[in-house]
Amino acid sequence: MLAAGFWEDSKSQAIVKQLAALKETVTGFKQLEQEPADLEVLLELGTEEADQTALQEVRRNFSRLSKQVETMELDLLLSGEYDRGGAIIALHPGAGGTESQDWVAMLLRMYTRWAENNNYRVVILDLLPGDETGIKSVTLEINGPAAFGYLQAEKGVHRLVRISPFDTAGRRHTSFASVDVLPQVAEDTAVEIKTEDLKIDTFRAGGAGGQHVNTTDSAVRITHQPTGIAVSCQNERSQLSNRNTAMKMLKAKLLDLELQKQAQQRAALRGDLQEIAWGSQIRSYVFHPYSLVKDHRTNTEIGNVAQVMDGKLDPFITAYLKEKVKN
Repeated sequence: MLAAGFWEDSKSQAIVKQLAALKETVTGFKQLEQEPADLEVLLELGTEEADQTALQEVRRNFSRLSKQVETMELDLLLSGEYDRGGAIIALHPGAGGTESQDWVAMLLRMYTRWAENNNYRVVILDLLPGDETGIKSVTLEINGPAAFGYLQAEKGVHRLVRISPFDTAGRRHTSFASVDVLPQVAEDTAVEIKTEDLKIDTFRAGGAGGQHVNTTDSAVRITHQPTGIAVSCQNERSQLSNRNTAMKMLKAKLLDLELQKQAQQRAALRGDLQEIAWGSQIRSYVFHPYSLVKDHRTNTEIGNVAQVMDGKLDPFITAYLKEKVKN
Protein backbone atom coordinates (compact mmCIF):
# COMPACT_ATOMS: atom_id res chain seq x y z
CA MET A 1 0.00 0.00 0.00
CA LEU A 2 1.27 3.47 -0.85
CA ALA A 3 0.94 6.31 1.63
CA ALA A 4 -1.43 9.18 0.88
CA GLY A 5 0.21 11.84 -1.19
CA PHE A 6 2.74 9.37 -2.61
CA TRP A 7 2.32 10.49 -6.18
CA GLU A 8 2.61 14.19 -5.24
CA ASP A 9 5.79 13.60 -3.21
CA SER A 10 7.17 11.28 -5.85
CA LYS A 11 6.47 13.81 -8.58
CA SER A 12 8.23 16.60 -6.68
CA GLN A 13 11.26 14.40 -6.05
CA ALA A 14 11.32 13.38 -9.70
CA ILE A 15 11.27 17.02 -10.86
CA VAL A 16 14.22 17.89 -8.61
CA LYS A 17 16.18 14.88 -9.85
CA GLN A 18 15.39 15.64 -13.49
CA LEU A 19 16.41 19.27 -13.05
CA ALA A 20 19.76 18.25 -11.55
CA ALA A 21 20.32 15.76 -14.37
CA LEU A 22 19.48 18.37 -17.00
CA LYS A 23 21.90 20.86 -15.48
CA GLU A 24 24.64 18.25 -15.52
CA THR A 25 23.86 17.39 -19.13
CA VAL A 26 23.96 21.04 -20.22
CA THR A 27 27.30 21.57 -18.46
CA GLY A 28 28.77 18.49 -20.16
CA PHE A 29 27.42 19.58 -23.54
CA LYS A 30 29.00 23.03 -23.24
CA GLN A 31 32.35 21.46 -22.42
CA LEU A 32 32.16 19.11 -25.39
CA GLU A 33 31.00 21.90 -27.68
CA GLN A 34 34.27 23.80 -27.32
CA GLU A 35 36.67 20.86 -27.68
CA PRO A 36 36.19 20.17 -31.45
CA ALA A 37 37.14 23.77 -32.23
CA ASP A 38 40.27 23.46 -30.08
CA LEU A 39 41.22 20.20 -31.80
CA GLU A 40 40.70 21.76 -35.21
CA VAL A 41 43.17 24.55 -34.37
CA LEU A 42 45.69 22.03 -33.05
CA LEU A 43 45.26 19.91 -36.18
CA GLU A 44 45.95 22.87 -38.47
CA LEU A 45 49.08 23.81 -36.54
CA GLY A 46 50.33 20.22 -36.45
CA THR A 47 49.74 19.80 -40.20
CA GLU A 48 51.40 23.07 -41.17
CA GLU A 49 54.47 22.42 -39.04
CA ALA A 50 54.52 18.64 -39.54
CA ASP A 51 54.50 18.30 -35.77
CA GLN A 52 53.94 14.60 -35.12
CA THR A 53 53.57 15.11 -31.38
CA ALA A 54 50.72 17.55 -31.95
CA LEU A 55 49.07 15.21 -34.46
CA GLN A 56 49.28 12.29 -32.02
CA GLU A 57 47.66 14.47 -29.37
CA VAL A 58 44.85 15.28 -31.81
CA ARG A 59 44.27 11.57 -32.46
CA ARG A 60 44.21 10.76 -28.73
CA ASN A 61 41.83 13.58 -27.91
CA PHE A 62 39.60 12.81 -30.88
CA SER A 63 39.24 9.21 -29.71
CA ARG A 64 38.44 10.37 -26.18
CA LEU A 65 35.98 12.97 -27.46
CA SER A 66 34.21 10.41 -29.64
CA LYS A 67 33.68 8.13 -26.64
CA GLN A 68 32.36 11.04 -24.57
CA VAL A 69 29.88 11.94 -27.31
CA GLU A 70 28.69 8.32 -27.51
CA THR A 71 28.25 8.24 -23.73
CA MET A 72 26.29 11.50 -23.77
CA GLU A 73 24.05 10.27 -26.59
CA LEU A 74 23.28 7.14 -24.59
CA ASP A 75 22.74 9.15 -21.42
CA LEU A 76 20.15 11.32 -23.16
CA LEU A 77 18.07 8.19 -23.81
CA LEU A 78 17.50 7.78 -20.06
CA SER A 79 14.29 9.67 -19.41
CA GLY A 80 12.51 7.44 -16.87
CA GLU A 81 11.87 8.60 -13.31
CA TYR A 82 14.26 6.02 -11.83
CA ASP A 83 16.70 5.69 -14.73
CA ARG A 84 19.43 7.69 -12.98
CA GLY A 85 19.62 5.46 -9.92
CA GLY A 86 20.93 2.06 -8.95
CA ALA A 87 19.40 -1.31 -9.79
CA ILE A 88 18.38 -4.53 -8.06
CA ILE A 89 18.66 -7.66 -10.21
CA ALA A 90 17.10 -11.04 -9.45
CA LEU A 91 18.17 -14.13 -11.41
CA HIS A 92 16.17 -17.38 -11.46
CA PRO A 93 16.66 -20.61 -13.43
CA GLY A 94 13.91 -21.86 -15.71
CA ALA A 95 13.39 -25.14 -17.52
CA GLY A 96 16.53 -27.26 -17.53
CA GLY A 97 17.37 -28.24 -13.92
CA THR A 98 21.09 -28.31 -13.21
CA GLU A 99 21.81 -26.85 -16.65
CA SER A 100 19.70 -23.76 -15.92
CA GLN A 101 21.17 -23.34 -12.46
CA ASP A 102 24.63 -23.31 -14.00
CA TRP A 103 23.34 -20.77 -16.53
CA VAL A 104 22.27 -18.48 -13.68
CA ALA A 105 25.81 -18.65 -12.27
CA MET A 106 27.17 -17.68 -15.69
CA LEU A 107 24.77 -14.73 -15.92
CA LEU A 108 25.74 -13.60 -12.43
CA ARG A 109 29.37 -13.47 -13.53
CA MET A 110 28.40 -11.63 -16.73
CA TYR A 111 26.56 -8.86 -14.89
CA THR A 112 29.30 -8.63 -12.27
CA ARG A 113 31.88 -8.17 -15.02
CA TRP A 114 29.70 -5.54 -16.72
CA ALA A 115 29.46 -3.66 -13.44
CA GLU A 116 33.21 -3.85 -12.88
CA ASN A 117 33.85 -2.60 -16.41
CA ASN A 118 31.68 0.44 -15.64
CA ASN A 119 33.12 1.07 -12.16
CA TYR A 120 29.86 0.08 -10.43
CA ARG A 121 29.73 -1.62 -7.05
CA VAL A 122 28.02 -5.00 -6.75
CA VAL A 123 26.50 -6.31 -3.51
CA ILE A 124 25.03 -9.83 -3.29
CA LEU A 125 21.84 -9.48 -1.25
CA ASP A 126 20.72 -13.10 -1.31
CA LEU A 127 22.06 -16.28 -2.91
CA LEU A 128 20.71 -19.84 -2.84
CA PRO A 129 23.24 -22.33 -4.26
CA GLY A 130 22.14 -25.20 -6.49
CA ASP A 131 21.93 -28.73 -5.14
CA GLU A 132 24.78 -29.95 -7.34
CA THR A 133 26.19 -26.86 -9.01
CA GLY A 134 25.17 -23.40 -10.10
CA ILE A 135 22.64 -21.15 -8.39
CA LYS A 136 18.92 -21.62 -7.62
CA SER A 137 18.36 -17.90 -7.13
CA VAL A 138 20.39 -14.77 -6.53
CA THR A 139 19.55 -11.12 -5.90
CA LEU A 140 22.20 -8.47 -6.30
CA GLU A 141 22.38 -4.73 -5.96
CA ILE A 142 24.31 -2.69 -8.52
CA ASN A 143 25.22 0.76 -7.27
CA GLY A 144 26.23 3.51 -9.66
CA PRO A 145 24.82 6.36 -11.73
CA ALA A 146 22.12 5.23 -14.18
CA ALA A 147 22.60 1.53 -13.42
CA PHE A 148 18.85 0.92 -13.60
CA GLY A 149 18.51 3.01 -16.75
CA TYR A 150 21.00 0.79 -18.54
CA LEU A 151 20.17 -2.57 -17.00
CA GLN A 152 16.44 -2.32 -17.68
CA ALA A 153 17.46 -3.60 -21.13
CA GLU A 154 18.30 -6.94 -19.51
CA LYS A 155 14.88 -7.76 -18.10
CA GLY A 156 13.39 -10.92 -19.57
CA VAL A 157 14.22 -14.53 -20.37
CA HIS A 158 17.75 -15.40 -21.51
CA ARG A 159 18.34 -18.60 -23.50
CA LEU A 160 21.57 -20.64 -23.59
CA VAL A 161 22.51 -23.23 -26.23
CA ARG A 162 25.70 -25.24 -25.65
CA ILE A 163 27.27 -28.67 -25.38
CA SER A 164 26.49 -29.58 -21.81
CA PRO A 165 29.48 -30.08 -19.48
CA PHE A 166 27.17 -32.27 -17.37
CA ASP A 167 26.18 -34.64 -20.20
CA THR A 168 28.63 -37.52 -20.56
CA ALA A 169 27.29 -38.10 -24.07
CA GLY A 170 28.33 -34.59 -25.09
CA ARG A 171 24.89 -33.58 -26.35
CA ARG A 172 23.66 -30.07 -26.99
CA HIS A 173 21.33 -28.59 -24.36
CA THR A 174 19.08 -25.53 -24.21
CA SER A 175 18.67 -23.73 -20.87
CA PHE A 176 16.68 -20.72 -19.69
CA ALA A 177 16.95 -18.15 -16.92
CA SER A 178 14.93 -15.07 -16.04
CA VAL A 179 16.41 -11.67 -15.25
CA ASP A 180 14.25 -9.25 -13.29
CA VAL A 181 15.42 -5.65 -12.89
CA LEU A 182 14.04 -3.23 -10.29
CA PRO A 183 14.97 0.36 -9.49
CA GLN A 184 16.54 1.02 -6.13
CA VAL A 185 14.22 2.92 -3.82
CA ALA A 186 15.41 5.94 -1.83
CA GLU A 187 14.95 5.86 1.94
CA ASP A 188 12.51 8.76 1.79
CA THR A 189 10.28 7.24 -0.90
CA ALA A 190 6.73 7.24 0.45
CA VAL A 191 5.97 3.52 0.47
CA GLU A 192 3.94 2.60 3.53
CA ILE A 193 4.41 -0.92 4.87
CA LYS A 194 2.20 -1.91 7.80
CA THR A 195 3.85 -4.08 10.42
CA GLU A 196 0.76 -6.26 10.75
CA ASP A 197 0.98 -7.08 7.04
CA LEU A 198 4.40 -8.68 7.42
CA LYS A 199 5.38 -12.23 8.22
CA ILE A 200 9.03 -12.35 9.26
CA ASP A 201 10.94 -15.64 9.44
CA THR A 202 14.53 -16.17 10.50
CA PHE A 203 16.67 -19.10 9.49
CA ARG A 204 20.25 -20.27 9.46
CA ALA A 205 22.28 -18.67 6.71
CA GLY A 206 24.24 -20.91 4.38
CA GLY A 207 27.07 -20.53 1.94
CA ALA A 208 30.18 -18.43 2.37
CA GLY A 209 30.62 -16.25 5.41
CA GLY A 210 32.41 -18.33 7.99
CA GLN A 211 31.22 -20.31 10.99
CA HIS A 212 29.00 -17.51 12.33
CA VAL A 213 26.44 -17.63 9.55
CA ASN A 214 26.09 -21.39 9.91
CA THR A 215 25.40 -21.42 13.66
CA THR A 216 22.95 -18.53 14.16
CA ASP A 217 19.57 -17.66 12.67
CA SER A 218 20.86 -14.49 11.04
CA ALA A 219 19.11 -14.85 7.68
CA VAL A 220 15.73 -13.16 7.27
CA ARG A 221 12.74 -13.80 5.02
CA ILE A 222 9.94 -11.22 4.91
CA THR A 223 6.57 -11.95 3.31
CA HIS A 224 4.16 -9.12 2.54
CA GLN A 225 0.92 -11.00 3.10
CA PRO A 226 -1.51 -8.76 1.17
CA THR A 227 0.50 -9.16 -2.05
CA GLY A 228 2.30 -12.44 -1.40
CA ILE A 229 5.66 -10.83 -2.23
CA ALA A 230 8.52 -12.50 -0.37
CA VAL A 231 12.12 -11.36 -0.06
CA SER A 232 15.07 -12.78 1.83
CA CYS A 233 18.58 -11.73 2.74
CA GLN A 234 21.45 -13.68 4.30
CA ASN A 235 24.41 -11.66 3.07
CA GLU A 236 24.94 -9.62 6.24
CA ARG A 237 26.46 -10.89 9.48
CA SER A 238 23.66 -9.78 11.79
CA GLN A 239 19.96 -10.49 11.72
CA LEU A 240 19.22 -6.76 12.03
CA SER A 241 21.33 -5.90 8.97
CA ASN A 242 19.69 -8.68 6.96
CA ARG A 243 16.26 -7.45 8.03
CA ASN A 244 17.04 -3.86 6.97
CA THR A 245 18.31 -5.03 3.60
CA ALA A 246 15.28 -7.29 3.09
CA MET A 247 12.96 -4.36 3.88
CA LYS A 248 14.78 -2.31 1.27
CA MET A 249 14.18 -5.05 -1.30
CA LEU A 250 10.52 -5.35 -0.29
CA LYS A 251 10.07 -1.60 -0.61
CA ALA A 252 11.46 -1.71 -4.14
CA LYS A 253 9.13 -4.56 -5.11
CA LEU A 254 6.05 -2.88 -3.67
CA LEU A 255 6.86 0.34 -5.47
CA ASP A 256 7.38 -1.57 -8.68
CA LEU A 257 4.08 -3.39 -8.19
CA GLU A 258 2.22 -0.11 -7.78
CA LEU A 259 3.89 1.38 -10.83
CA GLN A 260 2.80 -1.61 -12.88
CA LYS A 261 -0.78 -0.48 -12.38
CA GLN A 262 -0.01 2.72 -14.20
CA ALA A 263 -0.28 1.96 -17.92
CA GLN A 264 2.35 4.47 -18.97
CA GLN A 265 4.84 3.18 -16.40
CA ARG A 266 4.42 -0.54 -17.08
CA ALA A 267 6.62 -0.80 -20.16
CA ALA A 268 9.23 1.60 -18.81
CA LEU A 269 9.85 -0.01 -15.44
CA ARG A 270 8.90 -3.64 -15.63
CA GLY A 271 7.38 -4.92 -18.84
CA ASP A 272 5.27 -8.04 -19.17
CA LEU A 273 6.42 -11.11 -17.29
CA GLN A 274 6.82 -14.15 -19.49
CA GLU A 275 7.08 -17.87 -18.93
CA ILE A 276 10.70 -18.93 -18.43
CA ALA A 277 10.74 -21.32 -21.37
CA TRP A 278 11.16 -21.77 -25.10
CA GLY A 279 9.78 -19.02 -27.32
CA SER A 280 9.69 -16.21 -24.74
CA GLN A 281 13.38 -15.31 -24.66
CA ILE A 282 14.61 -11.78 -25.29
CA ARG A 283 18.14 -12.93 -26.08
CA SER A 284 19.89 -16.14 -27.14
CA TYR A 285 23.48 -17.10 -26.35
CA VAL A 286 24.68 -19.82 -28.68
CA PHE A 287 27.97 -21.57 -27.87
CA HIS A 288 27.41 -24.48 -30.28
CA PRO A 289 27.30 -25.20 -33.21
CA TYR A 290 28.48 -21.60 -33.73
CA SER A 291 29.28 -18.57 -31.59
CA LEU A 292 26.54 -15.94 -31.56
CA VAL A 293 24.57 -13.77 -29.15
CA LYS A 294 21.38 -12.30 -30.61
CA ASP A 295 18.87 -9.93 -29.04
CA HIS A 296 15.47 -10.81 -30.49
CA ARG A 297 13.94 -7.40 -29.73
CA THR A 298 16.44 -5.32 -31.69
CA ASN A 299 18.11 -8.01 -33.86
CA THR A 300 21.48 -6.89 -32.50
CA GLU A 301 24.07 -9.66 -32.95
CA ILE A 302 27.59 -10.24 -31.63
CA GLY A 303 29.61 -13.17 -32.94
CA ASN A 304 31.96 -13.42 -29.95
CA VAL A 305 29.90 -15.05 -27.21
CA ALA A 306 32.88 -15.23 -24.83
CA GLN A 307 33.27 -11.45 -25.03
CA VAL A 308 29.61 -10.94 -24.14
CA MET A 309 29.86 -13.34 -21.21
CA ASP A 310 32.78 -11.23 -20.01
CA GLY A 311 30.42 -8.28 -19.61
CA LYS A 312 30.48 -6.60 -23.04
CA LEU A 313 26.77 -5.74 -23.03
CA ASP A 314 26.83 -2.12 -24.20
CA PRO A 315 25.81 -2.80 -27.84
CA PHE A 316 22.65 -4.60 -26.64
CA ILE A 317 21.87 -1.90 -24.07
CA THR A 318 22.35 0.93 -26.57
CA ALA A 319 20.19 -0.76 -29.21
CA TYR A 320 17.43 -1.43 -26.68
CA LEU A 321 17.33 2.15 -25.41
CA LYS A 322 17.25 3.55 -28.94
CA GLU A 323 14.42 1.20 -29.86
CA LYS A 324 12.57 2.15 -26.68
CA VAL A 325 12.69 5.84 -27.61
CA LYS A 326 11.20 5.07 -31.03
CA ASN A 327 8.27 3.31 -29.41
